[in-house]
Amino acid sequence: MISFFEKILNGQATDLQLSTAILVALFILLIVLFFALKPNNKKVKKRINRIVNTTHNTNIADKSLISIRRQTESSGSLKLDKIIQKLTPQPELLRDKMQKAGLQPNLGRFLFIIIAITILSFGILQLVTDYPIMISILFALIIGLIIPHLGLYFLKIRRHKKFLALFPDAIDLMVRALKSGLPITEAIKNSGEEIANPVGIELTTVTDGVKIGGKLPDELIKAQSRIGLQEFNFFTVALSIQTETGGNLAETLANLSDILRKRKQMQLKVKAMSSEAKASAYIIGSLPFIMFILIYFLNRPYAVELLTDPRGQFAIGVGLFMIVLGCGIMYKMVKFEI
Repeated sequence: MISFFEKILNGQATDLQLSTAILVALFILLIVLFFALKPNNKKVKKRINRIVNTTHNTNIADKSLISIRRQTESSGSLKLDKIIQKLTPQPELLRDKMQKAGLQPNLGRFLFIIIAITILSFGILQLVTDYPIMISILFALIIGLIIPHLGLYFLKIRRHKKFLALFPDAIDLMVRALKSGLPITEAIKNSGEEIANPVGIELTTVTDGVKIGGKLPDELIKAQSRIGLQEFNFFTVALSIQTETGGNLAETLANLSDILRKRKQMQLKVKAMSSEAKASAYIIGSLPFIMFILIYFLNRPYAVELLTDPRGQFAIGVGLFMIVLGCGIMYKMVKFEI
């Protein structure tokens, strides 16, 4: 073991030994960060429970503050979040993306995911390619930064689709509750209890905010910032205007539900009309990869030459750029705003 470290320090280690040492060092750094910056929630919970048990004469407001403090202290890696907030150029934008994806805005957990993906990518690149150490580290950093953000994007798209599929039904439940004589806050609460997530949890959060003293328009604006959907913005504007001017809210929400369903029908119609162009884009974009895989299995040395030769690597880069550019143009051609 001593000779191994001496080889690394003297510059006599092979690329495999050097990459293994870097992987081990990164894993040790990851473990140290996790245990050093992880808050000790057990001590916090014991201290808060001791305060609650010893203060029997505490008023309701103080007990509420203690309860809020308990939830805040046990919510995540607070120390790590502070460090990441200093290192990240736009931490609030990243938190906003995580909320729209339906995740807790925990920057520390997001950092651990980036580090883990970077280490895994570096190990795979060292095993399957002959790139130098610095090139592999550069590519691993790029992969580690891109994949988590792509994951947030796809989670946001999936959450939005599920929200739009359930939101008209939630509005219909509110209309029935309003026609039966319930106030709007109770109607929203009933819809939140009956409709599945993510609609249910957002509506429940709105009514909980109203219960602790918030105004309904303000809570709806906060929910809109968490969701980021134009359809929910319609709902927010309708309730805000009705709160200020009055009117038949049940009829307004019924019209809004009908509009949302018609928008959904129009989107499905556009999707059906553009399906042929999308299928052509998928086929044309996947043909180069399919042909390379076939050539690789039929004549491996001929295909490997494209990866090892600098001219082949340059051709791969140009080809990937042209494929991405063409797919982007075709996506814009079949994308319609409704």
